[in-house]
Amino acid sequence: MSTTTSAPLDDVLVLDLTRALAGPHAAMMLGDLGARVIKVESPSGDDTRTWGPPFVDPTAGRRESTYFLSANRNKESITLDLKDPADQDVLARLIERADVLMENFRVGVLDRLGFPVERLHELNPRLVVLQITGFGHDGPEAQRSGFDQIAQGEGGLMSLTGLSEPTKVGVPIADLLAGMNGAFGVVSALYERGHTGRGRVVRTSLLAGMVGVHAFQGTKWTVAKEVPGLAGGHHPSIAPYGMFPTATAPVQIACGSEKLWQALCAELGIDPEREGMATNPERVQNRDAVIALVEELLSTVSAEEILHRLDRAGVPAGKVRTLDDVYTWEQTRSQGLLIDVEHATLGNVQLPGPALRFDDNAYAGGREYHVAPPTLGQHNDSVRAWLGLS
Repeated sequence: MSTTTSAPLDDVLVLDLTRALAGPHAAMMLGDLGARVIKVESPSGDDTRTWGPPFVDPTAGRRESTYFLSANRNKESITLDLKDPADQDVLARLIERADVLMENFRVGVLDRLGFPVERLHELNPRLVVLQITGFGHDGPEAQRSGFDQIAQGEGGLMSLTGLSEPTKVGVPIADLLAGMNGAFGVVSALYERGHTGRGRVVRTSLLAGMVGVHAFQGTKWTVAKEVPGLAGGHHPSIAPYGMFPTATAPVQIACGSEKLWQALCAELGIDPEREGMATNPERVQNRDAVIALVEELLSTVSAEEILHRLDRAGVPAGKVRTLDDVYTWEQTRSQGLLIDVEHATLGNVQLPGPALRFDDNAYAGGREYHVAPPTLGQHNDSVRAWLGLS
């Protein structure tokens, strides 16, 4: 599993005891940077192995969930029953060798299985432990299970999203942000360990991820004491900034400064000093009138024509692409955001790739090549042999 050239984390061993999405995404991010990631699954496997359709290769006993494939590249898989003393011993041996252990059990579950934090650090004082929960490891609601859509609602994000009613984001954003925050925390703790020689516990939650991205909507309440509402397709603090219909397809236009507003006005034949529209605060106050004016001027123009004109005028604008369009877009492919991997049962498959690139590597991520998500227990024999077990 190791890369053939140096990668930022190629000397790091990660034990991924997580399942579903937040934890697996965090572990995958470290794997993308070169870490060796051993995914410890129950004998029945990660929950997401059954999340579908769609499934690929429906052959009995070999079907693979596209959901699982999205969050588990660059990993090995070993199955352990953590209630079995013999398998607990295998886990203990892995912990002794690991740099990082990630878990997203409900609060107290790993303790009851015989691996509280105190024992983890007895086995390996240098171990960095990542714990991801739904609502935090303490507090009055720490015992609640964490599921993405529930966290989107409880964390306020749905109250900001949608046109006429609260709407969830189209991807599991609470899970993904918790995973990203977790990976960031782990890398920070590994850096600290280089100075102290000791590991520590990093904790985050789906709730923390939601609150952490409120940005200006959060300070709208904490400072100004205004409760934000549904933002719809337009920015609540900038105008015009949002999605506009044209004669053929919607486009997005972002006038984030007065200079850009003036450029848009010059292109569309609008007086930039028009009453109620001369400054951004005025335009936000009169947003409906601004939107109506721009929509009227775009109603007879094709999306292709207006995007060409706005690009020439220096006004940020863009298409609203479907995912098939995104993955066939040459710009996407030029950034290494689509990778080819060789799967044990599916053969060659393409996956969305990692978001980072480094200056000495033309590929996305820190590795020279990427490895397909593992089948359940694919590395049972090789990991046990590496541990010196039959």
